Amino acid sequence: MRFIGNKENLLDRIKFILDKNEISGESFFDFFSGTTSVAKYFKKLGYIVYSSDLLYFSYCLQRAYIQNNEPLYFKNLTRKINIEENLLFSDPYENIFSHLNSLPPIQGFIYHNYTPNGTKELPTPRMYFSDRNGAKIDAIRIEIENLKDASLITENEYYFLLAALIESVPFYANIAGVYAAFHKKWDPRALKNFEIKYISPIVSPKKCFSFYGNSLNLIKDISVDILYLDPPYNERQYAPNYHILETIAKYDNPQIKGITGMRNYDSQKSDFCNASMALSKLDYIAKEAKYKFLVLSYNSEGIMSHDSIISTLGKYGKVTCDEIDYIRFKSNSNGLSKNKRYVQELVYILRKD
Repeated sequence: MRFIGNKENLLDRIKFILDKNEISGESFFDFFSGTTSVAKYFKKLGYIVYSSDLLYFSYCLQRAYIQNNEPLYFKNLTRKINIEENLLFSDPYENIFSHLNSLPPIQGFIYHNYTPNGTKELPTPRMYFSDRNGAKIDAIRIEIENLKDASLITENEYYFLLAALIESVPFYANIAGVYAAFHKKWDPRALKNFEIKYISPIVSPKKCFSFYGNSLNLIKDISVDILYLDPPYNERQYAPNYHILETIAKYDNPQIKGITGMRNYDSQKSDFCNASMALSKLDYIAKEAKYKFLVLSYNSEGIMSHDSIISTLGKYGKVTCDEIDYIRFKSNSNGLSKNKRYVQELVYILRKD
């Protein structure tokens, strides 16, 4: 899934650094969970995982992959669609995804606000999705809600289907990587017919937990071996960059404004996007949270300097730092750094006194 700061391609190297520094345990808290790639990785390694994020679409992914711990059989729904549509795949997920992909398009909120025909009255019609794909997203999202309301799916199944839809949308969105703007010409991927993608749950014998909201409110209530921090590293808030995914997840018909149809995100602003507040929040976490090891993954061009991070964390124990070189996220290839292809991921480890 395209997401600023996604660590999916760095996880093996981050794990190597943890192993090299003899960092291990039984529990892991993914404090800024985002796409859940880190939480999923450590859940598969057998950790008891906690995850949290300010964004609701992230919570949907967390509920599907982290908190849910069992296979999903969709028994009530499978009986219904097998009778009505004669869907006879042996895999229940194939049954469900086939059902959703076969739905006729509906001109709902996404169509009316994020497709060219749906916004043709605007000076600049929005081109986030083709007309057909916008209406297909609406049809699938409305059906998921209807299935929940009719008690044809469980709560875990509901979040699983939402996660599948959310993870499918970026493959058809007419964007460079984030939803703060759309292309004025069609990207070939955006012209393909929308289909919800196959996903599967992560089964584990250990109970895991997911939360929606400000993770800072949890630090005194959760005790873990490894507290993993991957906060925003510049002044651009995540909520406006992913506002359409948030709207698809909530499907709450929000008031929107501007060329891009932005929803209000005042309650979802991260203090780590504010240079004057980021260090004080890091200090608060390092001081007040309950952990054996704090691991901070941070971009080398972030608004908190290397020296200030070392100084802040160093008040609470021994700090080490390792570097990982990686290719810059395309949307960040601008400004003073536009000619630099590589940046570093700095992995700080604090062993609490």
